[in-house]
Amino acid sequence: MFKRELKYRVRIHTDAKPYLCRHRADCFAWPDKLKTHLLKSHNEGTWFMCHVCQKKFCHDSNFKTVLFRYEAVKPYVCNECPKCFYTATELSHHHPVHSEYKQFSCGLRDQLFKHKERVKRHFKKCSVKLGVTGVLL
Repeated sequence: MFKRELKYRVRIHTDAKPYLCRHRADCFAWPDKLKTHLLKSHNEGTWFMCHVCQKKFCHDSNFKTVLFRYEAVKPYVCNECPKCFYTATELSHHHPVHSEYKQFSCGLRDQLFKHKERVKRHFKKCSVKLGVTGVLL
């Protein structure tokens, strides 16, 4: 896992794009981005098509997630409560509910939050109320 994370960081900071399209001068940092490009732009590869909504997907994982939703299958189960989720991302977003740890803070007030999305929403309202301008989130 560490090697993959290091490769990810290096590509972000160096803007390396070693995966090249054989049809045009397009370059990509990741093989799945090249695969998506080849499929969408050059119709090269295989689409995954949902039999319920007829929507097409480039990647198997996205296709499976949609099928799980239609079939109401939630394979990711919280180990602290009986809640279940469609994706690992949804489960990881749920985990802070079971902790008192609040890692995100408002820079304008002494308020702490468990989720990044909540502190962003709060900060937008807070900065408008306090008249702060030019704030980047």
